[in-house]
Amino acid sequence: MNAKTKRAKQTYEEINRRLRALSLPFFLHSWEEERMPEAGKPYRNGQLVELSAIAYEYQTGARYTRGIETLYADRESLDSVLRHEIEEAKRNADKLAKVPKEDYLAYRNVLLEAYPKFVEAKNTGKFDPVKPYLKKILAYNRKYVVWEETDSLKGYDVLLDEYEPGMTVQKYDEFFGLIKTELVPFLKKVLAAQKPVHPAFTERKFPAEKQKKFCEYLGEVMLFDKAKTMMGESEHPYTNNNGNCDVRITNHYYENDLASAIFSAIHEMGHALYELQVSDDLQDTMSGGGVSMAVHESQSRFFENIVGRSAAFWHRHFPALKECFAEELKDVTEEDFFAYINRVSAGFVRTEADELTYPLHVLIRYEIEKEMFEGSVTEENVEQVWNAKYKEYLGLDVPDAGLGVAQDMHWYGGSIGYFPTYALGSAYAAQILFAMRRDFDADAAMGDPTVGKIAAWLKEHIHQFGSSKSPADILQIACGAPFDPHYYIDYLKQKYAKICGISAE
Repeated sequence: MNAKTKRAKQTYEEINRRLRALSLPFFLHSWEEERMPEAGKPYRNGQLVELSAIAYEYQTGARYTRGIETLYADRESLDSVLRHEIEEAKRNADKLAKVPKEDYLAYRNVLLEAYPKFVEAKNTGKFDPVKPYLKKILAYNRKYVVWEETDSLKGYDVLLDEYEPGMTVQKYDEFFGLIKTELVPFLKKVLAAQKPVHPAFTERKFPAEKQKKFCEYLGEVMLFDKAKTMMGESEHPYTNNNGNCDVRITNHYYENDLASAIFSAIHEMGHALYELQVSDDLQDTMSGGGVSMAVHESQSRFFENIVGRSAAFWHRHFPALKECFAEELKDVTEEDFFAYINRVSAGFVRTEADELTYPLHVLIRYEIEKEMFEGSVTEENVEQVWNAKYKEYLGLDVPDAGLGVAQDMHWYGGSIGYFPTYALGSAYAAQILFAMRRDFDADAAMGDPTVGKIAAWLKEHIHQFGSSKSPADILQIACGAPFDPHYYIDYLKQKYAKICGISAE
């Protein structure tokens, strides 16, 4: 590394320290959003927009961009972590430079204002409160696509690439096409073969305080280190972090649905474990944290479904659940509970969906997003399109926006292009399971007192790398092969064929 490159590296690291510090208020804002006084939000929003302006000026300033250009030109002299980071930094800096500052800041303010309106829409079941904000969010994203288009990325592909680099409409169409071809006919066989669940789960109430207590128990199982983590509540569960020693999740408790909070907790703790196990060596770089949304979702979906809905897991932990809900589950057996948590049914809510119908929920959102950028879907007809697709794919008549177009926060937080990564992450998780089984008895380890053995394997093969490598490289390290969606199809067919006593063909 020559003297010019060393100076550029010093500048790059100095400004990144400031950018990481500036990210702290945004991290805290997400945690406080539903806990702070309502009247204070407009003033708080203005302060966050000012902080966004400072971050924008740092990221587009001459010192930072010159430093990145110098390091990029001499990238072969850099170590592998910094080289990958600089390649990503240049890509991101080039993209941000195309976004006018006034549009960037106005959009930040729209997103801050939209969240409470999303909560209102979800809770009232009426789309109107958040509808004008979706209009502004779509307008910005359509402009963003134009700003960022390249010879190889056009339209909606620009947004897909933001959440999972390298993924395009063509690739997702092939992926979802396989799901429809293979899983829809199999789903019909499963629905015909399964038996009713124990009435306790549909007729009884499960007090929220008891649910919280059991989720604390799950924290011990999931290595949710209390010295580094917190668990709170929000309308839509999420995970956020400030490095690998301050990781926070939220949950939501429904007293008529025991499974919801349990599997939301396991899901978010899967995200959290990923962040907790990123190497300490990466904390003072821009390579800390998960590499992509689909890889992140692979970790949460791995624990939520592959581990959390396994027979071995509940053979170990059902006694603790029954102790917590002694009255509510007095006549419920372990077998009853296992059948309940693996039941297959067409439902309205994505986050509550079983593994077989889940990708159809994601497919609906993916198709709507495509149509948003083809021009046939706007804020004016999105609710009607949503409801029509739920009728087509799942045979359901959506009763209101809270169970429909306003159930997920993603669009109202500006995350358009994110939804497909949920299904892709589920498919990654299945391939990771097959790789893990080659190294040790992963299925037996699901019944251990904690997920320690599984977590250690994931740390070695995925978590420790943070975002210091590409998603494709990390998947190759973990699985020894490129992504293959057939592992996902095989996993689902084998699991549900066994549960229902039917053929996997």
